[in-house]
Amino acid sequence: MAKPKNIDEYLATLNPDQRGALQKLRQTIKAAAPKAEECMSYSLPAFRQDGVLVCFRAAANHCALHPMNGTIVDQFKKALKKYSTSKGTIRFQPDQPLPATLVRKLVKARVAENQLRKAKRK
Repeated sequence: MAKPKNIDEYLATLNPDQRGALQKLRQTIKAAAPKAEECMSYSLPAFRQDGVLVCFRAAANHCALHPMNGTIVDQFKKALKKYSTSKGTIRFQPDQPLPATLVRKLVKARVAENQLRKAKRK
């Protein structure tokens, strides 16, 4: 099977539950970072603004959001306590998606990090 070239192709490969959960996640990310560009990064659906902001994916037994750094999960540890997490991954079930308000906070924090990193390079 060929690698998906864009997010729509990626979502088309998923079962309906995962597709629905990740489509909602995609819409929430777009709303939180309207200037971000959709892309594929590491063969995963992603959003880029001054660097990759977040990626997301479906796995056999869960869906996941990847904040693309190790600080965000720790920074939001309290809000993420009911989710399975690791340094760079937040796992959730398709029928229990991440709340939109939490996703917006995570994405906005990543936008701010990328902007700060960009400003420091100048």
